[in-house]
Amino acid sequence: MRDRIERYRRIRPSPGEDYEIGCILLQQPFFLTREEWLPVPDWSPNIVRGKTYDLASEPGRTLWHEIEFRLRAKAEPVGREAPPPRYGEPVVVHPRLGQGSFRVIVTDAYGRRCAVTGEKALPVLIAAHIRPFAEGGEHRVDNGLLLRSDLHILFDRGYVTVTPQYRLDVSGRLKTDFDNGEEYIAWRGQQISVPPTPEHRPKAEFLAWHNKNRFIR
Repeated sequence: MRDRIERYRRIRPSPGEDYEIGCILLQQPFFLTREEWLPVPDWSPNIVRGKTYDLASEPGRTLWHEIEFRLRAKAEPVGREAPPPRYGEPVVVHPRLGQGSFRVIVTDAYGRRCAVTGEKALPVLIAAHIRPFAEGGEHRVDNGLLLRSDLHILFDRGYVTVTPQYRLDVSGRLKTDFDNGEEYIAWRGQQISVPPTPEHRPKAEFLAWHNKNRFIR
């Protein structure tokens, strides 16, 4: 495996190096039967990383229309009149991360550890939106926090928040409303852990939104 990596990267072998291996996340993949396969233009057997086509020009435009035709044919019931089109002509847009991709990327950015507790048990870690998607937030890594499930619930309900200075704030209402919460109140003012990559860290604008619109004072 190491020999293959060094050959593809065209680098000198380094036995002690722990190579970083990335991956590409596929969103909404589809599959065609062998009879529906298309000849792919300009395709080389030596391609080892994703090849792209410009959908606004050839051959990408024709390739897209052929694929779209096949997918529509799969969706239309046999023997029934095709329903009127629900969408206009396709346009080229910059794709947005979906929920699944958001979780994977936020989890990776935080090193698979809760930003508050350092918990590493992956089943209880949840990628939380700072500004909820339903309220104008986006699936982007700087709008995310990796939190243990209990902290995620409290964060969503406004009993805890994170200041733009990356410190945890805990609402006194947690004690008032539930006659409990000493464990969480003890963390008040604690500095949270943030991703090492600056552009992955929670954006101050989103944290300020949560402080103003979610946090219960």
